[in-house]
Amino acid sequence: MSLVNFSIKTIRGELQPLSVYQGKVLLVVNVASKCGFTGQYTGLQALHQEFASRGLVVMGFPCDQFGHQEPGNEATILNFCETQYKVTFPLFAKIEVNGAGADPFYQWLKTSKPGLLGTEGVKWNFTKFLVSRAGNVLKRYAPTDTPESLRTELEDALAQ
Repeated sequence: MSLVNFSIKTIRGELQPLSVYQGKVLLVVNVASKCGFTGQYTGLQALHQEFASRGLVVMGFPCDQFGHQEPGNEATILNFCETQYKVTFPLFAKIEVNGAGADPFYQWLKTSKPGLLGTEGVKWNFTKFLVSRAGNVLKRYAPTDTPESLRTELEDALAQ
């Protein structure tokens, strides 16, 4: 399996083949509107604005599996992201990242780059995955890793 094998529904309901992102560096994040880490939207948007012209795509995947911190529907989530954080990077339909209902794209990310001590499950909102231009999962970041702290590794991935 690789990135090009997946299609994901956008937050506006359109099916998006991930092959359109082939050759890009991806920062994939499971997001939530009512989380202690929600302020990371600001840093994610800043990375998107700074590095999009060099091939970075920040991808937001709303998820309500952690403390019911993403209770709204897609329209509510989109409105929140656009009005509160001026998000312009791609957002996708609400998904599950763990368990039997986990989205296949997230299953691939998790098995490609397990977490601490080899665990695959996503631990909380704002877990991040860095995917190379070649479609390889380079790294998994904890929710506590701020977008700003990823700058050097993003620049390295964009240089390849």
